[in-house]
Amino acid sequence: MQSTDTPFSFSDLDIAAPILQAVHEVGYETPSPIQAASIPYLLAGHDLLGQAQTGTGKTAAFALPILNAIDLSRREPQALVLAPTRELALQVAEAFQSYARHLPDFHILPIYGGQGMDSQLRQLRRGVHVIVGTPGRVMDHLRRETLDLSGLRTLVLDEADEMLKMGFIDDVEWILDHTPPERQIALFSATMPEAIRKVAKRHLREPKEAKIEAKTATVEAISQRYWLGSSAHKLDALTRILEVEDFDGMLIFVRTKLATEELAEKLEARGYSAAALNGDMSQALREKAVDRLKKKTLDILVATDVAARGLDVDRISHVVNYDIPYDTEAYVHRIGRTGRAGRKGEAILFVAPREKRMLGAIERATRQRIKEMRLPTHQDIAERRVEQFKELVMSTLEEEELSFYRQLVQEIGREQKLSPTDIAAALTYLAQKDRPLVPAEGPDLSEMRQERREWREDRGRADTGPKKRGARERGFDDGGTLYRIEVGRNDGVAPKDIVGAIANEAGIPGKAIGHIKLYDDFSTVSLPADMPKESLRRLEKTWILGKQIRIRLWQDGAAPRSLDERPMKRKSYPRKNG
Repeated sequence: MQSTDTPFSFSDLDIAAPILQAVHEVGYETPSPIQAASIPYLLAGHDLLGQAQTGTGKTAAFALPILNAIDLSRREPQALVLAPTRELALQVAEAFQSYARHLPDFHILPIYGGQGMDSQLRQLRRGVHVIVGTPGRVMDHLRRETLDLSGLRTLVLDEADEMLKMGFIDDVEWILDHTPPERQIALFSATMPEAIRKVAKRHLREPKEAKIEAKTATVEAISQRYWLGSSAHKLDALTRILEVEDFDGMLIFVRTKLATEELAEKLEARGYSAAALNGDMSQALREKAVDRLKKKTLDILVATDVAARGLDVDRISHVVNYDIPYDTEAYVHRIGRTGRAGRKGEAILFVAPREKRMLGAIERATRQRIKEMRLPTHQDIAERRVEQFKELVMSTLEEEELSFYRQLVQEIGREQKLSPTDIAAALTYLAQKDRPLVPAEGPDLSEMRQERREWREDRGRADTGPKKRGARERGFDDGGTLYRIEVGRNDGVAPKDIVGAIANEAGIPGKAIGHIKLYDDFSTVSLPADMPKESLRRLEKTWILGKQIRIRLWQDGAAPRSLDERPMKRKSYPRKNG
């Protein structure tokens, strides 16, 4: 097993300079334990059996060696990464893109259910170097002969235990059997159940092992919250938070040097005293920015992980993770910049819906449940501005000599026959016209409410703990809606095939799929009653084992109704054992 006792840098590894440059830009200085244990083996061409939790940096552990070996002149799939869900497939593809930003004409393609096949076919015809996909869609392409793996050098099984839970292991083995025998395989899994070890024993050749124990860190002095929303709304969300939070000094973390400058400029334009802190700045400029924060001539620093190393300013009351970090260790380092010297610290994390895996990993690493925060409303901001203005008026009355101004107001009142109240109202308007006490309505974020509610419900179900066998132990209540699908025993279908197809195509967690009953020519499946119509539309076009499932509502043995005829109030069907 690879030793990681002696720290070393990425530059000590035999990795090409363009990749090293990208690694430095995303904020990595030294390899994480799983990276240190895995990368040398993979660079040397060994098969690998890696055991590591989500959030330990394992994506870079296999992405960097793959990129290092890519022949950019060959526009054919040279690496295939299998992931259990489309969310993880997208995250892995994004990570590859960030590490390959300086590799000219590099192409990667995520393929998963629920995405148009035509778009995937076009990109495959143009040529790609790396494929990241879910098992079901990869199998579809292999069956159609639209995906050629004859030039494959490396195959990665990411989160193999999750693929086992979702019933994909047989599919994974089928895919493995359709790859060249000389390819390199890296299998990563948080746990190593016997079924995973059997796969490894059958397909991996004398694999090296890299096992990393999950570390936890306690951060009792720091209150942690998260906000769930899309990237398009992050700036507006941050602005609202700044309006109502009582912060002294704030550190905002982003992933790239360019983002530090862009966000600092946007905050400055909104009236906040902000500056960038990144590795492109000279040491003198970085020290000057930190000194300004200490002396309270600056309130906000927007920084990358690299630039904030060793930053110790007692005044920092808030840390905002504007971009979620790549691993849990980076998160712990980031929020550790607040809560110093016995003070209470605040940490706020921005999370996109597809980043929920990292949120869970962070909660496990910090041993704390992170609370969802309510984004301040327009009314909250107005009330806060009025409160601040009142405080400013009172402090001015107490601390300033106002004799001249009183005489001036009295003079205006006599000349214009105005009351002091009218004059004060006009002066208030003049004082606040650049920052109105009642601000203009910001962007409507209502489109995210359903998304947040579904995510909260999913987290709530995960918290309920063991309940009665059957529906509840899968995180799904008895109030599901029953559907008929046109594939059954005679087609050779198994429940795992149905779970896998529905989970991939509709984006439904496997635990939310209820009771499945197989008949000779069809099957029934219980799905969440509040499934979005778009998900059902995707399922209408889904194929299982070469047969279209033509999903329809089940009506107690009567003819199934089309999805357009769904009643406004759905009937609940009690689940049966077995």
